Amino acid sequence: MDASCGIAGFKYDCLLFDMDDTLYPLSSGLNLACRKNIEEYMIKHLHMEESEVPKICLDFYKEYGTTMAGLKAFGYEFDNDEFHAYVHGRLPYWKLKPDPVLRNLLLSMPQRKIVFTNADEAHAHRLLNRLGLIECFDSIICFETLNPPDHTDVPTDNRVLAWSNCNSLNKEDCNQVESECFNSKIQILCKPSVEAIEAAIQIANVDPRKTLFFDDSPRNIASGKAAGLNTVIVGRSDLVPGADHALNSIHNIKEALPEIWEVEGDHQQMIQSQAVETMVLA
Repeated sequence: MDASCGIAGFKYDCLLFDMDDTLYPLSSGLNLACRKNIEEYMIKHLHMEESEVPKICLDFYKEYGTTMAGLKAFGYEFDNDEFHAYVHGRLPYWKLKPDPVLRNLLLSMPQRKIVFTNADEAHAHRLLNRLGLIECFDSIICFETLNPPDHTDVPTDNRVLAWSNCNSLNKEDCNQVESECFNSKIQILCKPSVEAIEAAIQIANVDPRKTLFFDDSPRNIASGKAAGLNTVIVGRSDLVPGADHALNSIHNIKEALPEIWEVEGDHQQMIQSQAVETMVLA
C-alpha cells in the first residue's frame, strides 16, 4: 500500500507491533530461556569465560540493542543463522498457547498490521503460529529484512535524527529520548536504533504520522517517537518518555485505544448528536 493512500476516515493507516513480550506476556518465561541460550552459545561456541558472560551480555544489550549486535561489533565471527537456530530454535514454545481473544481483536482492526521484531524469521513464524496469530498480520519485518546478506554498513549518527523528529515532545523528554536512542555504528541493524526504525518505516512504506507502534521496551518507544511514530508502551500502566499511550496488556487495546476502530467523521457526528440530544432532554 502506498503511504499516501490512507484508510479513509481512520486516524491510523498502519499498526506496527513488536512481537516478543508484547504479543504475549513476559511471564511466559521465553525471555529468560532466550537469555540462557545466548549465554550458553557464547560459552560453548565463542569460548568466552563463563564468569564474564552475564555482564558482557548486559553491557552489549545496553550499548548495542542486542547481545548479537554487540558481539558482531566487537569482531566475533559466527554464522547468523547458526546463532539464531541455537538461541531461538531451542526455546520452550510449548509454553505459549493460542490466543483467540487477541486473534479476534487483531482481525477486527481495519488497518494494515505488521510485526516488527529484532528476531529472525523462523522464530517469528514459530511464535505467531503457536499463538494462532500468523494470519492476523500482513507482513513481518525481522532480522533478515533489516540485515540482508549483502547489506552494506553505513554509519550514521542517530542522535541527530532523534532531535530532528522530536517536535512532539517537550525539551525534558527530548533530552531523555536523545540519551536512549542508539547510534547504529555497528554491523547489525536493530531496534532500538532510530536508523532501524526508520528503515522499517521505509520498508513498510507507511506514513509514521498515521502509524501506531506497539512495543514493551521503553528504549524502543523513545526511538519510535524520535522517528515520528505514534507510540504505545505495552506491559505497564505508566507512560515512559516518548510514549503516547500505555497498556497493561495487549488485551486492553480496545478499551484504551477505541480510535483504532472508529471512523473519525462518524465519531465526531456521534459526539455532536449526543450533545444535541442532551440539550433537548434538558
